[in-house]
Amino acid sequence: MRRGKAKTKPTAPKERINGQITARSVRLISETGEQMGIVSLREALNAADKAGLDLVEIAPKANPPVCRIMDFGQYYYQKERKMREARKKQHIIQVKEIKFGPNTEEHDYKFKLNNAMKFLKQHNKVKFTVRFRGRQLAHKELGYQLLERITKELDGLVDFEGKPKSEGRTISMVVTPKKDIDKILETRNVQENDE
Repeated sequence: MRRGKAKTKPTAPKERINGQITARSVRLISETGEQMGIVSLREALNAADKAGLDLVEIAPKANPPVCRIMDFGQYYYQKERKMREARKKQHIIQVKEIKFGPNTEEHDYKFKLNNAMKFLKQHNKVKFTVRFRGRQLAHKELGYQLLERITKELDGLVDFEGKPKSEGRTISMVVTPKKDIDKILETRNVQENDE
């Protein structure tokens, strides 16, 4: 039976607020950003209460700790939103594998190369593998020729992570897309259409 992803519990905020602050005196910053100097914790809490806002400990390691009067709910929401946006922009690079045989037919070759191009456009690494079976192992040069053909077709679009490596019954090579692969493909398509 499959179980879903384990749900992570929301983490508690790291900043201490209002009654959680333990220092006797704090360096206070008003809601407008004005420095109010070093005051006792009780005075700071009273000032925050008068403003109808929270007292948030921003720099707990400072001596005395720096606290600011602000709306903590809004501050925490903005902070979480920025973290979510940063996570969305991250791209996890995966290694996609395309497998060939030494006698791969032309149609299959083009189909697999098109799939590799899709992976490269998504900025994933691609590992090309030529797998030998039985007596095919006696003709490893066919595998090297196939990978050489792929190298010529992808030249200028990718960076090669070393030369093709022979590992047992396979020969493989890994390519990484260039950062501006989308622009390079656009210019190639325009040049082909002009001809």
